[in-house]
Amino acid sequence: MEEKRRHLSSEMAAKMATETPTPKIVWNEGRHGFETEDHEAFIEYKMKNNGRVMDLVRTYVPSSKAGLGLASHLSVAAIEHASSHSISIVPTCSYISETFLPRNPYWKRLVHSEDSKILRSNI
Repeated sequence: MEEKRRHLSSEMAAKMATETPTPKIVWNEGRHGFETEDHEAFIEYKMKNNGRVMDLVRTYVPSSKAGLGLASHLSVAAIEHASSHSISIVPTCSYISETFLPRNPYWKRLVHSEDSKILRSNI
């Protein structure tokens, strides 16, 4: 019975994933953040160390959009942006540090370290 319940849950999750369109995330450089096209959900950052470090300070998703994976999509957009510009990140936001990075350890390579003097060019 427990196995069947897990199977149904995974089927429901797969169905929901295919029915939920990927949200459009836009970079709002003036507001120092990435946001959904409707501006309701966002991730804020502060640039440090002469633009070489992006401090991800806050992620916000309204309760009406909870559970849609928006925080994750916002995080990916910000971290991919940092990666493509050879910028390291500081995960000040608790969602990034406690949820996103543990679930996505690949991105931990971008976490800023005071010991790191030079970013690898292949970041």
